[in-house]
Amino acid sequence: MLEKIDLSKKMDKKKQKEIYEKESARLAVLQRACKAAGMPVMIVFEGLGASGKGTQINRLIQAMDPRGFVVHAVNKESQEEAMHPFLWRFWTKIPPKGQIAVFDRSWYRTVLTDRFDQRTPEAALPQAFEDIRSFEEQLTSGGYVLIKLFLYISKEEQKKRFQKLLQTEETAWRVSKEDLQRNKRYQEYLDMNEEMLQKTDTDFAPWTIIEAEHRDFAAAKIMTVVANRLQAELDKQKNEEKKPVIKDTGESESFRSGALSGVDLTKKLSRDEYKKRLQALQERIGFLHNELYRLRIPVVLGFEGWDAGGKGGAIKRLTSHLDPRGYLVHPTASPNDTERQYHYLWRFWKDMPKDGHITIFDRTWYGRVMVERIEGFCTKEEWKRAYREINEMEQHLVNAGAVVLKFWMQIDKDEQERRFRDRMNNPEKQWKITDEDWRNREKWDQYEVAVNEMLLRTSTSYAPWIIVEGNDKYYARVKVLETVIEAIEKKIKEKQGKKK
Repeated sequence: MLEKIDLSKKMDKKKQKEIYEKESARLAVLQRACKAAGMPVMIVFEGLGASGKGTQINRLIQAMDPRGFVVHAVNKESQEEAMHPFLWRFWTKIPPKGQIAVFDRSWYRTVLTDRFDQRTPEAALPQAFEDIRSFEEQLTSGGYVLIKLFLYISKEEQKKRFQKLLQTEETAWRVSKEDLQRNKRYQEYLDMNEEMLQKTDTDFAPWTIIEAEHRDFAAAKIMTVVANRLQAELDKQKNEEKKPVIKDTGESESFRSGALSGVDLTKKLSRDEYKKRLQALQERIGFLHNELYRLRIPVVLGFEGWDAGGKGGAIKRLTSHLDPRGYLVHPTASPNDTERQYHYLWRFWKDMPKDGHITIFDRTWYGRVMVERIEGFCTKEEWKRAYREINEMEQHLVNAGAVVLKFWMQIDKDEQERRFRDRMNNPEKQWKITDEDWRNREKWDQYEVAVNEMLLRTSTSYAPWIIVEGNDKYYARVKVLETVIEAIEKKIKEKQGKKK
């Protein structure tokens, strides 16, 4: 790709000024149009050291309303960022609808400078590239516009710019030892960039190479490329709006006889046995929680199930002996006004635990393939795509060292009705029952189809679903604790084995 680029390209100042002023005015109009259309935009600046990323970002944003964009300078990971999965710090920086985020370097750092400096092992590169492609596809499929610009200069030009910066104290700090080393081994680092471009140049997130030897030419090209892309995406959105939106609930018989049909709901424990086993299990998980923190192992637990299925009771027994400083429980409701301005996974990504901590989600990202699917809050294309997106997210968490478990709390229809009526008749529990619970019950069969398909498509070896027989609360609570303990013990053994 790069060997075909003509770095001698330039234009006279008069022509450059005409193009720059024309495209600046157009970009200002397009920014307002993107805001009105609720279109989130991410502009990524990558490229070789001293290629002018900072200068070009500054020239680009001069045309924009500063209230509508934010610039992120991506450097080495902070201590907090290093304790989360690689993509966490970028998911937390994606813009809401109608806003623009500009990245001065980005998630590509892991396959470029970190690779060159041997912080990213060669064996980890295939997964890193896959994570990047997945991240970008999830964003663009979810309505984000992703514009990727690569600024390219020659070895000689780079060396000349470094030398100029080093001449004064005011600018010398901008040149690091690593920068000089990459110039010395220019071809080696260029090959890494070439590989990155080839492996991440996709239809949904293509790269644009910017010939950056001549700054005025580069500025005019960047302004034109960004404006053209925004205009094309706005035109595309208008055409999409003209098409009828079919909200498909997916009421298929294909999954009627699925995983739920074989669950034995007669399983139960006596009160005495329950108390005995519960105490031992809670003491064990309290001990393991300390080990998780010591070994810096993160844990993600998701709870789904029928209304009144026992999620709250299971979570309460699970956390009773945990150090409250080392875990969080996130009850997930319908997205609020702020959350609706982002990709549907954003609100879950920002709450993922750091190393050594436990996060428990009381209802999860699986709402996309259940309630949103059944109630028509998303299209058929969106919920079908979500299976892959969710699997990829969970795979990334596991690759980062997390334990990921998902529990489906299963009860039958009669048991649910009994619990509903018990709540209605008990003043201390009436707050737990709503009209919506009864309405959802009327759609039991539709939800059963959706749940069976969800279990089939998203129960993986790395992030399995555990169906919990929940008609007997004692049995259900013990099974949850036993399953979590078994998974944590297995992970601790793996971690200790690697240290040896």
